[in-house]
Amino acid sequence: MVFSSVLFLFVYLPLVLAIYYSLPRKFRNAFLFVASLIFYGWGEPTFIVLMIFSTIVDYTHGFFIDKYRQHPWLPKALLVSAMVINISLLGFFKYATFIAEALKALPFFSSMTVPLIPLPIGISFYTFQTMSYSIDVYRGDSPIQRNPISFGAYVALFPQLIAGPIVRYKDIAHQLNHRKETVARFARGVRIFLIGLAKKVLIANQMGMLWDEMRKTMGTNGILGAWIGILAFAFQIYFDFSGYSDMARGLGNMIGFEFLINFDYPYISRSITEFWRRWHISLGTWFREYVYIPLGGNRKGTGRMLLNLMIVWFLTGLWHGANWNYVIWGVYFGVLLMIEKVFLLKRLERTPSWMQHFYALFLVMIGWVVFYFEKTPEMFAYFGHLFTFANGLIGPNALALFLTYLPLMLIAGFASTPAARRIYEKIRDRKAVSYAEIAACAVVLVLCTSTLVSQSYNPFLYFRF
Repeated sequence: MVFSSVLFLFVYLPLVLAIYYSLPRKFRNAFLFVASLIFYGWGEPTFIVLMIFSTIVDYTHGFFIDKYRQHPWLPKALLVSAMVINISLLGFFKYATFIAEALKALPFFSSMTVPLIPLPIGISFYTFQTMSYSIDVYRGDSPIQRNPISFGAYVALFPQLIAGPIVRYKDIAHQLNHRKETVARFARGVRIFLIGLAKKVLIANQMGMLWDEMRKTMGTNGILGAWIGILAFAFQIYFDFSGYSDMARGLGNMIGFEFLINFDYPYISRSITEFWRRWHISLGTWFREYVYIPLGGNRKGTGRMLLNLMIVWFLTGLWHGANWNYVIWGVYFGVLLMIEKVFLLKRLERTPSWMQHFYALFLVMIGWVVFYFEKTPEMFAYFGHLFTFANGLIGPNALALFLTYLPLMLIAGFASTPAARRIYEKIRDRKAVSYAEIAACAVVLVLCTSTLVSQSYNPFLYFRF
């Protein structure tokens, strides 16, 4: 993974950018398609065929949906066909083992063999993208893409192929063939990319190491040590995923694309409702546009709205992984959102802001425990450490780790707020700031590179989703 990251930064990316900008504009989508397939094949050569098949399925379905738009029932039948094929592929590769294990627990199926099916990297992301195309064309929300190479470039686009954000077709339909690459946009892309890289390498990875160490000795960490541990994981998952999303946005800018922001400082939220407006925005938007609203949204009364919410959050949990803890995690947040919508939000608004922040962060931390531990006994054991003094206040190992990582935790806490962005916006027009930006980018690149080379710990948490 270390070699791959450095190879990407200093070989693959410069080479791709050099070739991309040397080609005439009409060949750039074709090159992006090929380059993206090479990128995906770098890690998953076996499953390139699967992604190409998914691309062909939605391209052809979209083509015939548009061609027979005036037919009384064929467009809808084609849309259903596309959805069935996409969901079947996702279901087989991601959930077949999970379903088989659940059936095996029943007496009638106890002797069945559980298949071990490898999970293609990024399948949840690119499947949702291809599905959005068929739906958008059916609804008339976006024009048909007649060029299969351009459509393939959209599906396989390497900046966001592996771990999102989920780019709906209608959001970049115009950009596919009419984007404009500029020096200013490229420079902004470099800055955003390096911010994301710093989030990932300098904060997320370090918080991940702290969480791993805390987890190994969780029986002796004490109650404060348990909370410090789950706080470290909260920082890890936020800076890991938001860092990757920033890198994707930055890479997109470098080749002329504008992707929507995927995270908006979720840890400053004052409610769970606000948290999910700020966290993984592309996934929430996808489920709202393609599941919640088609089910009726909030237009058919309170009871139906609550049912629709629960369906969406059950699916949201399941989307994250084929395990019961993800389902429980989704239902947990679904129930909290239902409670807030019915009566709690108005009451929260009358409480002091610090209480609202505490309320939201406390419930989010609880959610991260459910999210992380796939084995129920381990999950309940960790909850025991969070809420009892059986292991004391804080163990010596936990205290030593906390003091070692405290400066970085303070930096992570500050970086989780928009304070730095607000300061930058006030001073960015000063001439000295532009030079400082260049110097800062160079320092970040050197620090990240040296960290990647010197440490073998470099997980991408959302690759498996």
